[in-house]
Amino acid sequence: MVSSIAGRCLAALAIVLGCATAFAEGDLSPVGRWKTIDDSTKQAKSIVNIWQKGDTAYGTVDTIFPQPGKPADPICTNCEGYSKNKPIKGMTILWGLTKDDDEWSGGRILDPENGKTYKCYVEVIDGGRRLKVRGYIGLSLIGRTQYWERVP
Repeated sequence: MVSSIAGRCLAALAIVLGCATAFAEGDLSPVGRWKTIDDSTKQAKSIVNIWQKGDTAYGTVDTIFPQPGKPADPICTNCEGYSKNKPIKGMTILWGLTKDDDEWSGGRILDPENGKTYKCYVEVIDGGRRLKVRGYIGLSLIGRTQYWERVP
């Protein structure tokens, strides 16, 4: 009878550990809400919602945290084409990312500050708490990296 109880405890522990592992792996997805941080002021700038359709990830600006001296509802004055003079809130700024091992790559990111679009890849780090976002021109060596924080 003792071995039966021990067997049940071990089976329950295996189930719990299996669920914990599945949860941890789920955190390695970029899907979710991320707080962007201003490079110079280190203050929260916006919340970007990353979502997935099929095998591709996209990111849309959900919330803007107005910076001192800047408009509360900024528009993308430096953007070209469809995004020109459109509100940044609600704008898709990240698109075309597909999973490639531990990162999502092959996408593009729009910087609403300067209106330019860059090649991009993202990688979930720190156990799912942060997102490494790398925008670059040509080679990934020439570019800029930001670290976004997951919003619970």
